Amino acid sequence: MSLTRRDFARRSAITGAGVALAGSVGALATAPGALAAEETTEGGADPLGGGAPGYGPLVPDPDGLLALPAGFSYRVLTHSGRTKLETGEFTPSNHDGTATFEGPRGVTLLVNNHELSGPRSKWDHPVPLTDGLVYDPAASGGCTVVEVRRDGHVAEWVGIAGTATNCAGGSTPWGTWLTCEETEDKAGQNGMTKDHGYVFEVDPYDRRANRTPKPIKALGRYAHEAVVVDPKRGHLYLTEDADEPNGLLYRWTPPQGFEHGRGKLRALADDAGVLKAPKCYDSGGRFVDDLSRATKIGTVYGVDWVEVPDRDARTVPVREQFDDGDITRARKLEGMWWGDGGAYIVASYARDESPVQHDGQVWFYHPARRTLTLKVLLGVNQDPSKEGAFDSPDNITVSPYGGLVIAEDGNGIQHLFGATERGRTYPIARNELNAGTPEKPSYSEFTGVTFSPDGRTLYANIQTPGIMLAITGPWRRQRG
Repeated sequence: MSLTRRDFARRSAITGAGVALAGSVGALATAPGALAAEETTEGGADPLGGGAPGYGPLVPDPDGLLALPAGFSYRVLTHSGRTKLETGEFTPSNHDGTATFEGPRGVTLLVNNHELSGPRSKWDHPVPLTDGLVYDPAASGGCTVVEVRRDGHVAEWVGIAGTATNCAGGSTPWGTWLTCEETEDKAGQNGMTKDHGYVFEVDPYDRRANRTPKPIKALGRYAHEAVVVDPKRGHLYLTEDADEPNGLLYRWTPPQGFEHGRGKLRALADDAGVLKAPKCYDSGGRFVDDLSRATKIGTVYGVDWVEVPDRDARTVPVREQFDDGDITRARKLEGMWWGDGGAYIVASYARDESPVQHDGQVWFYHPARRTLTLKVLLGVNQDPSKEGAFDSPDNITVSPYGGLVIAEDGNGIQHLFGATERGRTYPIARNELNAGTPEKPSYSEFTGVTFSPDGRTLYANIQTPGIMLAITGPWRRQRG
């Protein structure tokens, strides 16, 4: 059943949907601990009470890798070009999306994407072409599985190879990983021998299940970023990181009678289910062309869904198959995470290609209400080279201690930062690995932020050169 503009306007008038749920607030300031508000209280007092969120200032790392709050520590688990796989090759580079899975006897399993594009000759450490696990032997990317045992021992092996530009992905309720190709390369482009731009399933528990990789074509072919699964309804939500025109959020509805489970998605027909893109309305029933239009925390849009004409993009990219007015777009749709009964969705930034500029949004999609609510909004960071501001959120996870933890992928200094349920932000970590010079420093983005199944360890990656980190410390509930 579609949600018409009149339906949403009427519902908004009755329930109050569409007004700013956090009050009449302006764009969230980028400073740590800032609250989105048009005016602060007199004397700069905390308008929420309870003091600033977070764990205090970041302490510089004498080893020049990761600054953390006092009392926190980290351990390097994998390092491209240094650590090795079980088969003897070096850990592949360009770590990206990651998820954790509970293994036997205290083991934690992590599936780690490697965002490697184009031909293998471009990279010193592509994902090895392990026999039986290769989709396209010309492609550089894929996933590795990392096993962390209770005694600290770490092992790593290939989960899938021969895929391209494996970006954020997402875990499933049945204990597998969906790895997403952020590319639209077809066979014959950039040296590829097969079409790319698909989602593949990787099983961290059963190596045999990963043999003879098969793309899940029912989910469409486009520049995939991330995916989440609605465990109640069976829908999959997917983000597209693209521009010219801006990318889309998608919802895939399984065919009637379909039951999810290990390996079930790859067995689907290429045209199984229905893939749709959103069409949003404000509380007055007016069509919203781009999510950047929202400039206040708490903005709520009603969502209808419009079917994709050709999900495999045989002649026209999926996002170009719609006319202006058909659907709602957003620049840099990035990470997603399922939590609190819905999907958290990141729009990393908006510039001249979008109606309104910003340096990051986090939305929450409520499937029962069919609404998108703006939870976090970062104003344009005027000087990313200076400490004290956040911009360009990317990978995201829901924290067991409340709120969100977000990986930064912007210009200048790079952080892991938290956002409370009210949208207040605070630092967790800072990348201190300078890949540039003292005069012109350069810091790689953070990726793959995710907690261990027991919530005691936060895992994250420094994408370049490719370093997986395990962060522990005095985690506590974040409020405000």
